[in-house]
Amino acid sequence: QVQLVESGGGLVQAGGSLRLSCAASGSIFSISTMGWYRQAPGKQRELVALIIGRDSTNYADSVKGRFTISRDNAKNTVYLQMNSLKPEDTAVYYCNLSGNRYGLAYVYWGQGTQVTVSS
Repeated sequence: QVQLVESGGGLVQAGGSLRLSCAASGSIFSISTMGWYRQAPGKQRELVALIIGRDSTNYADSVKGRFTISRDNAKNTVYLQMNSLKPEDTAVYYCNLSGNRYGLAYVYWGQGTQVTVSS
């Protein structure tokens, strides 16, 4: 069983920065794709950023150039550095771990951390 624990959310003014962390238990972290998703009130959950393997990354267009996803396999932790934050970045941010092992797909979610950006 894998557990994901997010931290680092909070309240910040527009233009500010936050760094989210997601610590994973278990032994499959290094072989898994890690992602950050977010869900704003009344909206569907959307992909923010993915890191595949050691350093292959994908970003939503809305965060390109402002957010950076990274991982530390030694610490079983994935990070999301968020700069130049905007009020529209306000959402609950969820960590996601996914992959395929022995032919079986798996996906795990964290409990979410609130990010609020004031104007």
